[in-house]
Amino acid sequence: MYQKLLLSLNRLHPRALDFVQLMRLDKPIGIYLLLWPTLWALWIAGKGQPSLGNLLIFVLGVILMRSAGCVINDFADRKIDGHVSRTRQRPLASGRISPREALLLFAGLCVLSFGLVLLTNAGTVWLSFGGVALAACYPFMKRYTYYPQVVLGAAFSWGMPMAFSAETGSLPADLWLLYCANLLWTVAYDTYYAMTDRADDLKLGVKSTAILFGDADRAIIAILQGMALLCLLLAGQRFELGLCYHLGLLVAAACFAWEFHSTRSRKPEACFRAFLHNHWAGLAIFAGIVADYALRP
Repeated sequence: MYQKLLLSLNRLHPRALDFVQLMRLDKPIGIYLLLWPTLWALWIAGKGQPSLGNLLIFVLGVILMRSAGCVINDFADRKIDGHVSRTRQRPLASGRISPREALLLFAGLCVLSFGLVLLTNAGTVWLSFGGVALAACYPFMKRYTYYPQVVLGAAFSWGMPMAFSAETGSLPADLWLLYCANLLWTVAYDTYYAMTDRADDLKLGVKSTAILFGDADRAIIAILQGMALLCLLLAGQRFELGLCYHLGLLVAAACFAWEFHSTRSRKPEACFRAFLHNHWAGLAIFAGIVADYALRP
């Protein structure tokens, strides 16, 4: 149904699908991986009853900013993607969209996102500038550091303090446990993603944690996921979350174990499946948070 909706857009304009693909709206995995932790924070900040207004603002904001991140990523990589088998048909790499059009789209998506943030409060508005800065600089990091995944983790986690600020008007110290958990988790799953392109990246001189970790990649990913779960356990204690939350963490741990086992061959397609599979871990944690608050007497 989702794919049919996207294809119907192409009937409205012959280039519509090109822009849909540039924003990766045809591949919503990035939306899910950004959405779940943002909703973790929003639900905890609202003690299980976040305002409907903030819920709509952050869901729409996640979609817009993830789309903006994909656009600026492809703009930064437009001369690299054409040499990578998995990405050579992307709209910018193949010339179907011009760099100028991509920059205009990025600016428009950021303006729309900022319009949503203006519906919150001053603290959240100020925080939003940090989020835009992280989203804009991340795509260029792979040229200078082996840790671009850390910058991505910081960007993908930035919605969490914004959610607390919007919902409570404050930034409690304990929320940074959630932030650290999501940063560690993001580095882990994006290393799986980077493992799919490692052979091409080595030829092109592109840096990533997958290249840095080498043969220790899967072991380090498992350690990062374990540290993320530890931070989530500590956060659960601080925010007084109960059984359902911990069951959600258990399901996430099972997801991580499956990913570790399924990537033992290190084949690119297996690593990509492991990356995609993290959606279920994030959803399980969110379901545990929602159930924990919903079932309280």
